[in-house]
Amino acid sequence: MNLFSKRDTKSMTVAEQFVSKVEQEARSNKIRVYAPMILLVFMTIVFSIYDSHFFSMKNLINVLGQMAVPLILATGLTFVLLLGRIDLSVEGVMGLVGSCISLLILNSRNANDWGIWGVILPLLLGTICGFITGFLHVKLKIASFIITYAISTIVSGIAVLLYNSRPATVKAQWIIDASQTYFLKIPLITWIAIVFYLICAVILNYTAFGRAVYAIGDNEAAAAASGINVQKVVIEVFILSGFAASLAGLVALIRLKLGQVSLGENQMFPCITALVVGGTSLSGGKGGMLQTMVGILIYMELLNFLTIIGVSADYKNAIQGVIIIIAVALTITRGRKVIAK
Repeated sequence: MNLFSKRDTKSMTVAEQFVSKVEQEARSNKIRVYAPMILLVFMTIVFSIYDSHFFSMKNLINVLGQMAVPLILATGLTFVLLLGRIDLSVEGVMGLVGSCISLLILNSRNANDWGIWGVILPLLLGTICGFITGFLHVKLKIASFIITYAISTIVSGIAVLLYNSRPATVKAQWIIDASQTYFLKIPLITWIAIVFYLICAVILNYTAFGRAVYAIGDNEAAAAASGINVQKVVIEVFILSGFAASLAGLVALIRLKLGQVSLGENQMFPCITALVVGGTSLSGGKGGMLQTMVGILIYMELLNFLTIIGVSADYKNAIQGVIIIIAVALTITRGRKVIAK
């Protein structure tokens, strides 16, 4: 008798099959959590050995400054992906909010100087875009990738019309000062991203709303049967994603001090790459804020290292595509007919 042979599931009772499935899922979840962490440590060691400048303080500060926008976007998108949805509107909302702010505060195009209201109102506008997206998605039963792509196209067009193809340069001194402000040698924009990330981590892990997001992503029908207002939660998640995109638009404007729709270009898919690499599943219900941070750090380290060794942008995009395919193949739940709603 072979004590180490794997027992045939057909010979198990229903209870034994259930226990076996739970144990298998637990092992899979451990791999999803710890494998990206091990990869991050391994990459850091290898890159530091290959190039001594990689782990220098100057380069670390540079990486921290570059990760502000991706971290904010990825934090908002974490909630969306946990639902099993996708939000393609974030790039358009980023561009719209950044463009609006640049035209409402002191700038090179007009005489406006609305001060802090020139920031608050565009942030509110971007958040409303998130509400509209979520509302149309749940009420009209339109697939999330279709409605969010449509919203992105619309708001991008509006942004271009606002500045009439002539982007405004920010002249407000407080924005310029913000772009040059550091605390503990870390850029202010990175601190904004970290604070937003921590707030969302608390919401996801310690509130009924966060538990509802996980429940819907894991099994929407069961969540609805248990009394969760699925439509309300989905709309609220898209509102949060809209606010995250708006905040990312503000941070991008602080960095570049130029308001244009391109502030949001090529921002979403790097974040999706980071999320799936970190262990968040596109199927929904699997992932979290820890995985988001690890994924962002992996992506930013890899991007920074490729830049240091002189890899061209075209090769970077190709590598990013390969990473997405591998990460998705390793993290999707087998046997599910739907990957993302």
